Amino acid sequence: MSERNNSAWSPSSRELERRKERGRISRRQAIIAAISSVLVLGTLISIAITSPGWAVVRKTFFDVNYGREVLPKVAEGIWINLQLTFIGGACIGVIALALALLRTTKSPALTPFRYLATAYVDIFRGAPLILIILLVGFGVPALGLSGIPSNVIFLGTVAVVLTYSAYVAEVIRSGILSIHPSQRAAARSLGLTSTQTMRYVVLPQAIRRVVPPLLNDFVSLLKDTGLVSILGVTDAVRAAQINASRTFNYTPYVVAAILFLIITIPMTRYTDRAIRQRMSNQNSEGVVV
Repeated sequence: MSERNNSAWSPSSRELERRKERGRISRRQAIIAAISSVLVLGTLISIAITSPGWAVVRKTFFDVNYGREVLPKVAEGIWINLQLTFIGGACIGVIALALALLRTTKSPALTPFRYLATAYVDIFRGAPLILIILLVGFGVPALGLSGIPSNVIFLGTVAVVLTYSAYVAEVIRSGILSIHPSQRAAARSLGLTSTQTMRYVVLPQAIRRVVPPLLNDFVSLLKDTGLVSILGVTDAVRAAQINASRTFNYTPYVVAAILFLIITIPMTRYTDRAIRQRMSNQNSEGVVV
């Protein structure tokens, strides 16, 4: 008996056949996917480069020399977008968390604040971001209030924060509501107060569950910061617009799009990885906590 227990385990012949078959199927699927991708992409590229207007499009949108010339200006502008994203993201996180907590609280004393939070979310989630930027960017300076900065970067950031706080608040609120009531009951049975239960039991689980959608919102935030250019902020979009209007060559727009993609694609892949990891944990453990 002891000799059998100490002997090294080796897969059976049937298991080896299964592994061989799975490997063969995987290789066949990879070959089919590669051939399909080459055919589809090759067809699309051939249609584009053989079209009658390709020469004009290449000169107008894909001028490599002009792209290199405007790259420093556009890159300087995208640094403004990154600043708006990270500064605005920090403010959005604080405001959205407060809104989510107000919308989920059942305290009678906080009832008017719960109604105000609901109205805030309904208004700023329903109104287009570009309208909020215009209203804040041109309306706030028109009030003539002392002590309020009239800097367009500040006003554009405020408009973005107001809008995205409503979206993120709903994401966090959905995470809070997804926690089973038994978690609260167990915490209260241990002697924790409502505030302690929310802080130590509910919120940690809720935030962990909504990390993937929050990352998606962060990617969208980076892209939407380009809308502040309508206030005159010289970000990547505005820098591209200035250079394009000067020469009537739209390559700067392509350069700006490429710079945004260089930043957003890794973030998107990280989000996909977080989603896959969460699904894997859920499949292996039954419940994600």
